Amino acid sequence: MRYSPELAAIRFGCGLSPVVPPPRSVSDLLDGLTGPDEMARTYPIEPFDRYQDRLIDLTALWKAHRKAKKREAKGKLRDQIDAVRDQARRDASVWFAHTLMRWIDTQSGLRERLAFFWADHFTARGKDGAIRYSGLPYVEQAIRPKMTGYFSDLLISVTTHPLMLHYLDQAYSIGPGSPIARKKPGRGLNENLAREVLELHTMGVDGAYTQADIRALAELFAGLSYDWAGGFRYRADFAQPGGETVLGRSYGGAKASLSPVLEFLRDLSVHPDTARHIARKLVVHFVSDKPDPDLVAHVARRYRESNGHLLTVYGALLEHPAAWQSELMNVKPPADFVASACRALNVRPDRLDLDRPGRLRRRIVQPMAGMGQRWMAPEGPDGWPEEDAAWITPQGLASRISWAMIRPRQLVGDLPDPRRFQWDALGSYAPASVQFAAQAAETRAEGIGLVLASPTFQRR
Repeated sequence: MRYSPELAAIRFGCGLSPVVPPPRSVSDLLDGLTGPDEMARTYPIEPFDRYQDRLIDLTALWKAHRKAKKREAKGKLRDQIDAVRDQARRDASVWFAHTLMRWIDTQSGLRERLAFFWADHFTARGKDGAIRYSGLPYVEQAIRPKMTGYFSDLLISVTTHPLMLHYLDQAYSIGPGSPIARKKPGRGLNENLAREVLELHTMGVDGAYTQADIRALAELFAGLSYDWAGGFRYRADFAQPGGETVLGRSYGGAKASLSPVLEFLRDLSVHPDTARHIARKLVVHFVSDKPDPDLVAHVARRYRESNGHLLTVYGALLEHPAAWQSELMNVKPPADFVASACRALNVRPDRLDLDRPGRLRRRIVQPMAGMGQRWMAPEGPDGWPEEDAAWITPQGLASRISWAMIRPRQLVGDLPDPRRFQWDALGSYAPASVQFAAQAAETRAEGIGLVLASPTFQRR
């Protein structure tokens, strides 16, 4: 294996920076995952359990609104409801800016990349009201602290999280033989969570499970619920009585409880199909959407040997020669493209206009949507596509070029000299064509734009 600091920063990090040196070794990359989370401290994002207080307030306000008799009282309560929602929207803009600043300033780019990877792998979205803005608090609490431990802990954390249960309608899933089903016969079993846990989160679409396994797992999951006042809760009165057989093993018994669910998730986390699926997804995301079979097999083997210890799995990815092929392979999704551009420009917090969220949306969030990626809003639970073809579209490329030519001068007070910027952004990867363009550009804005719009900068 031939280690390259520049390649490490581009492929496994947030891109090159004019002020942050690239990691010197694989050990540096891995050490950055185990040290203090400095970016979370410097650019804080509210954890979900604190965000939940807003949802509790909204629930109480809506309850009072429904009970209010006078129009004036209803109007005041509606104003309070709107104020809570507006504050959540403003705070979400700040958290987006903090996420961007983490990418720009971090000395552990791999940590930020993994946070994006796992947030996408375990996609969960709020559907309405203020919960629509809870995506980053969910990632901050359920995912970010558990990215280097065992996959089983991460899987349990997201599977039992209120936002995941909300997103996949699990709170409305009732075992057909449960006590509540006998009282309210119109409600039934929902297979969403069971299907996505097997198909997306663990074994993959080609895993060795059947529709009967999905049905049995849905019955095992019945009882997983939440309320905004207390967060996650297990509802024994929603649970299907008796045990379930999933993937050839029996779970549960006469008395419904959470323990069999956790036992199943721990078993599922070390299933060989889960090892293969997670290994392949990591290789596709970080190295190539046409993954090297030997690299996938190597990562999967280390996953199995370590029982899904994620730091060990990342080490397996980074130690294999196929991970260090010098050619930049994958197209950066829009969020990665914009964030790595801001890192190369060393954009500072004061230029993000946190007191003007509309300006931040116009300069970054809306252009990303034009490139094909609405922030924290993939169309389905399978997250964003990894295939390059999904991002190489006429509209997407035109939006990238437009952003590269226009937005940098709005995000940086004094643009750098393009002849220097090409090295800040691309290092030794700057091809002769980009070097010529940077030297021949008539203005700094044009030169910066040509570097960022180049096919080389678009890849990692």
